[in-house]
Amino acid sequence: MHPFPLAGAIGLAVFLVVRRQHLGRTTLAIGAVAVAALALWGFGVVEPPNLTKLIEDVGTRLGKWSYLLVGALAFLETGAFVGLVAPGESAILIGGVVAGQGQISIYVLIGIVWACAVAGDLTSYTLGRRLGRGFLERHGPRLKITEERLQYVEGFFARRGGITILIGRFIGLVRAIAPFIAGASKMPLRTFLPYDILGAGLWGSLFCLLGYFFWQSLDKVESYIGKGAAAFSGLVVIGLAIWFAVRYHRDDEFRAKVQQRLERSPAWKRVRGPLTFAADHATFGLELATLLSLAAVGSYLFFGLASLIGPSTLRLDQDAFDVADTLYMPALGSVIRVATDLGSYPVTAAVVLATAIWAARHRRALEGAAIVLAHALTYVAVHIAKDATDRPRPSGQHSHTEGLAYPSGHAAYSIAYIACAIVLTRAGHHWATRAALVTIAIAAAAAVAASRVYLRAHYLSDVIGGLALATAIYALVGAVALVIGTVRKTEGR
Repeated sequence: MHPFPLAGAIGLAVFLVVRRQHLGRTTLAIGAVAVAALALWGFGVVEPPNLTKLIEDVGTRLGKWSYLLVGALAFLETGAFVGLVAPGESAILIGGVVAGQGQISIYVLIGIVWACAVAGDLTSYTLGRRLGRGFLERHGPRLKITEERLQYVEGFFARRGGITILIGRFIGLVRAIAPFIAGASKMPLRTFLPYDILGAGLWGSLFCLLGYFFWQSLDKVESYIGKGAAAFSGLVVIGLAIWFAVRYHRDDEFRAKVQQRLERSPAWKRVRGPLTFAADHATFGLELATLLSLAAVGSYLFFGLASLIGPSTLRLDQDAFDVADTLYMPALGSVIRVATDLGSYPVTAAVVLATAIWAARHRRALEGAAIVLAHALTYVAVHIAKDATDRPRPSGQHSHTEGLAYPSGHAAYSIAYIACAIVLTRAGHHWATRAALVTIAIAAAAAVAASRVYLRAHYLSDVIGGLALATAIYALVGAVALVIGTVRKTEGR
């Protein structure tokens, strides 16, 4: 006896109920096919394919080519408006599944998807600036960009601006053409880019990890499917979703009730409040998005490199040492051994404290406290990470070193120069002075980082990891300080 006769009977019953609803021919046809498939399975007429075998075949056939395929589709999603006809999430999910099988690295996949998604958005943004809205009006119908859709996305921009780029990443229609509209509407790149980097990172990471963890837990999913629970539950969810979407679209009274309930929901108010506040305070929203995007990129680089570190030397580390060894001269090495101390903790801590005192005297105590806290947290995080990775120093060093390698403490602490320069520039100096301060600070951090590789005190990956870790910490602490400062100003009015 087939174990699922009840599923077949329920499938027929659901079809009879659905048939009575005025849901439209297309919706009814889709529902009928789904219910018929469930009924045939339930009565034992057909057997479902082996899900594990199908996904294993996909992973085996794609292999390393998954990087190219998924990256290309992530780029084309917005770079060529492919997202209007084929959602990019599907390809990214498949990439995550392949990573879950062990065929490719999930960290590398997330990085490729992230970079390609941003590249696609920038391409669309540039096209928007060059071609303008008139291009979409003339050629949009070929890509299913109707005037109604265009006005719908433009309405998002009119109400929320930069937040649309962030939240729109998770809305199919908005995601596909929002970068083009941003370019056509002359949104500044400095406003567009932070929101886009953050949104693309969250979007890409989410769907990569969904596919990855789906594969990791596939045996549990299959056990539910074997009992018939997943199939029936999935059908019910799909049916309810179709019913809700159709009624919400057609029934004005029902839509008003849903919106009223959302307005009364404490959870919705907690989510909506910060988003609305960020959208209505343009400068605050932009600064917060910039800091969070820096934190996201820094965190990804730090943890991604930590996951790749193993007993063998990374290719990028060996290539960097090949170049450094070719350029090494004992006399120059003596000079650089002195310069590299600019990245030591005592020196950078003194710079941070001096900047914090200056900030306090200029009524910017919160910013001063933020860089002091961030520098202290960086010190703690560096030593915790060293103990966790337990990576030995490279051989053939040209300077005295102690302790473990990953991440580079000198590189991490040197980010303090950039943070201090930003605090100083916020005091309202002339733009040339601000640019000079930040440029000098970046040059100092880069010099310290390069010196560690030149002296073979650290691998290049150690240096990148240190820079990334400190960037993430400073950005997160800065974001918290920004929120606290803005709330204080708002309450003080």
